[in-house]
Amino acid sequence: MLTKKISIKIIALSSILLMISACDGYLEDDIESPNDPVEATPGLLLSNVQVATFAAYSGQLTRQSLVFNRQLAGTAEGSQSQEIALYNITELTNVNEWEAIWAGAVVDSRNIIRDYGADNPYYSGIAKVLLALNIGLATDLWGAVPFDQAGLGLEVDLTPAYQTQDVVLQRIQTTLDEAIVELGAESTANTFFPGADDLIFQGDVQGWIQTAWILKARYANRLSEINPSQSANDVLSYINQSGAMSPENDAFMNFFGGNAINQWRAFENDRGAYYRVSSFFVDLLTDSSTVADPRAEFFFTTDANGSYSGTPFDDQSVTSSSYVGDLYAQDNSPVPLVTYVEAKFLEAEAHLRAGSPGMAAEAYNTAVIASVEQVTGSSPSQEFIDEYASADASIALEDIMLQKYIALFVQIETYSDWRRTGVPELNPFAGAVIGGIPLRLPTPQDERLYNPNAIVVGDPLIPVYWDVN
Repeated sequence: MLTKKISIKIIALSSILLMISACDGYLEDDIESPNDPVEATPGLLLSNVQVATFAAYSGQLTRQSLVFNRQLAGTAEGSQSQEIALYNITELTNVNEWEAIWAGAVVDSRNIIRDYGADNPYYSGIAKVLLALNIGLATDLWGAVPFDQAGLGLEVDLTPAYQTQDVVLQRIQTTLDEAIVELGAESTANTFFPGADDLIFQGDVQGWIQTAWILKARYANRLSEINPSQSANDVLSYINQSGAMSPENDAFMNFFGGNAINQWRAFENDRGAYYRVSSFFVDLLTDSSTVADPRAEFFFTTDANGSYSGTPFDDQSVTSSSYVGDLYAQDNSPVPLVTYVEAKFLEAEAHLRAGSPGMAAEAYNTAVIASVEQVTGSSPSQEFIDEYASADASIALEDIMLQKYIALFVQIETYSDWRRTGVPELNPFAGAVIGGIPLRLPTPQDERLYNPNAIVVGDPLIPVYWDVN
């Protein structure tokens, strides 16, 4: 039975979801794992993990990554967002976000698996998908990170061993395999069942199974430049094994307004005009010489003149331009996490790499149309389809990646794609404090100082393992 202490911790955590207003704090500062010597239920732990996951995938790590890949622009002179725009990234920049991943998400994913997994394969399977999501994000941004000893606390004296990124990616694949098996168990194998405590799927294991397969494809695709053929084969195998994928099983980060407010809205409420949509990204969708993109009115708010405009990446003084639109930035707007649209773009890229451009074009066309339907709620016009979703066997990687870059607006996945493929082509800010767009995050200071097992990298221009462009 929960003690009062544990109850207060978890209730407080849920109630502060996305309300934290410090520029470098947010949810990440306030996550506390209920890892005291008393018992918590798997449902309360699951909600805690998902809250932490939402913080990681729609908080500061995402905002700054989207400045780097030119979907957003950092504004407000003298603020942290201007530092991001200037590529002023140090070992102190993301200490809070690092702690939130490991203390908020990884620890309690491990707790669910350890304490409840044997009698609750659904909870264990969900926890393993979330574990893969969080350590996957960490390795994408920091490179070598702990996996085998991650989240074990005092069992490893708070100094977990780091593993190279190729090993971490292997562990992610194994963990997702285990999750798929557990989520496919008979319902009778479970003592408890996830429901409202599952903020993403409300206990629907089919959604979690699709998510696990897409994540397997996502992380197999990371190796597109390391082993192109094997990577392509693995991506296609995972998508085929997933069965009939559907947008109905998309994983969204769900917010409920009030005390559980969407992070894009929470940030704008507390730090208004610190970030604006980049002029580079706005121009992609609003260029008058091309067919109008119906997603623009959903992606962007109108600016001070009632139209859509962006802030130049090299001029932080422009704050009257458009912000992230209501689709993703109202109090209760859901934000994509792992979707059918992403899967179809992964399939298109893999087919192209495998030497099947016709099948690549087919998957690409489906992805573009599905993106418009997801964003607008309607099918695109025939004019739009003719311009953007009628590719044939002449399709190029640049076509696929540019449309994926648009379709996955506000998703941190676009930063990994840009590093891996170089699409879109971006010039660094000449007035920045370093001579290029950051390719990683420096190892946080606390890890350098207090974990002798840490693999420390301080230079944000050193690429991660799979970024060989």
